[in-house]
Amino acid sequence: MKNFYFSTILFTAMVFLSCSKDVFKPYDDRIIGTWKIEEVNRIGIGGTTDNLPFKEGVFTFNDNGSLTYINTAGTTYQGSWTIVKKQIDETILRSLQITIVDFVNQSVLSEYYDNLNFTGTDRFKAKIIYNFHTYVTKFIR
Repeated sequence: MKNFYFSTILFTAMVFLSCSKDVFKPYDDRIIGTWKIEEVNRIGIGGTTDNLPFKEGVFTFNDNGSLTYINTAGTTYQGSWTIVKKQIDETILRSLQITIVDFVNQSVLSEYYDNLNFTGTDRFKAKIIYNFHTYVTKFIR
């Protein structure tokens, strides 16, 4: 019986130690790096993804709050990002605000994601909730 408990504790410790430590990092640290939009899904009644500023492309989030975005046409935008943590009842939500500028064409793109959720070390989802529909943007490293 003693060996069973020891084996169980040893197995649990090995599983815990072998897992990624990203789950213990704040969202501000987990988002640092380069991310690509994998897909954008629309859920609910009405709406279209046509008017969303970010449906594809690559984002590079820097630790100082700066951001570089390159769309599929190769246009480079520079700007900033911020994550805001808020608590509603028992639920903690994190929102992501992105504002970027193409200084060559004087074009500004901005988006406010109502809810940001990491689904793994190399994946996160960002939701935009608007009236009767939700847009879910999936990012991958």
